[in-house]
Amino acid sequence: MRTRHSLWRSVVVSSAVALALAGCASDSGGDSGDDDPDAAAPSTSAAAELDGPPVKVGFLNPSGGPVPQPGADTGATAAVDYVNGQLGGIGGRPLELVSCDTDTTPESATSCANTFVEEGVVAVMDGFNLSSSATLPVLSSAKIPLVGMIAFDSVTGSAAEDRVYFAAPQASFLVGAMQAFKEAGKDSVVLALVDTPSSHQTIDTLLPALAGALEMDASGVYFSPTNPNFTALAATIAKDDPDVGGLMASPNEAACTALVQALRQQQYDGTIFTAACTDYIEAAPADAAGGALYSSTWLPDAMDYAPEDVKADLEIAQQAIEGVDGGTGGFYAYAEFAQIVTFAKALDGVQGELTGETVLTTLKGLKDFPSFLGPDITCGSKTSPNCTTEMLLFDVQEDGSIKPAGDGFLTPVPEILAQIPGAT
Repeated sequence: MRTRHSLWRSVVVSSAVALALAGCASDSGGDSGDDDPDAAAPSTSAAAELDGPPVKVGFLNPSGGPVPQPGADTGATAAVDYVNGQLGGIGGRPLELVSCDTDTTPESATSCANTFVEEGVVAVMDGFNLSSSATLPVLSSAKIPLVGMIAFDSVTGSAAEDRVYFAAPQASFLVGAMQAFKEAGKDSVVLALVDTPSSHQTIDTLLPALAGALEMDASGVYFSPTNPNFTALAATIAKDDPDVGGLMASPNEAACTALVQALRQQQYDGTIFTAACTDYIEAAPADAAGGALYSSTWLPDAMDYAPEDVKADLEIAQQAIEGVDGGTGGFYAYAEFAQIVTFAKALDGVQGELTGETVLTTLKGLKDFPSFLGPDITCGSKTSPNCTTEMLLFDVQEDGSIKPAGDGFLTPVPEILAQIPGAT
């Protein structure tokens, strides 16, 4: 069962939060299928039977720059194949992805936005971009909504107009993780974040306020985005032997693996928190055991602990993602897959022409809608682009599997989130 796990306190946090995580082409893929995991592979003949002009959506592909996320492209490709090959497209029409590479700069995002307008897309998928807000003037003018899972750009995530995000806001993941650590009796935390301007808002302002509200000893440290020294970072984190140490957010999977190894070399035996990383578990299961990570969706390593309906969806996603030649798995692949499948299912019953305006109206009108691999979502908040505040915190087990804390989705403290622009 999906349970809610909350710690209620009366607090006021007067700060904004931003967690810095870290050429165009088209893909189209056909006929309706059921949710049988064995039917997850796309059917060429089924795709050929889709009628009508394609439903074109843009994809801000975070493939370049200092914090690329190649898994997002894998998930998007797999999702389009699955939507067209097994779900019957959107209203019987094929879904077509117009992918445009970004490099975290506003210039690349703006260039992609202009391309999407020229291509006539009805929505743009935000693939976890740090500069997605740069697209908003162009897209809003053209009445094209921005759709994502988590807004990595704090400006994008601070308002609700012209955008919808199916997962929780960035703040939920820090708040939810901290309150779960507190309830588990872990009172001291040292977390690292890549050194960017938005990181200072989180570490210098939000983290101390949150620590005070939860009566925890919490501090943050920075590391270079271009030349990180994980040995030195691990020594800093482990110096006072906190109950929890690790990454508040990670620029990539390699950073997680390197820090876990460095912390174990420091003989640190507390809980290693690795943001949304998962690859390090397979790379070194013995070192990974006892760690923790967060997610917006269920992940394959949690298969043994997932509800039966979620297990079926995980098998669908896993088969589709593993079927992408040269693809990359991990959190970003599964989250992007979930985003596009949720998008397609939400729009499938729309009558009449699909335009940017009808897409935005439909998504904003979702209520208690079962998102793919995620919680039931209700969109349309006047102050937040996000459709939920719920998140998952996983504990890494000895066998390399990950078990959700509280057996399911956690609900961060509403009183804290309410004080963060765009969080509720």
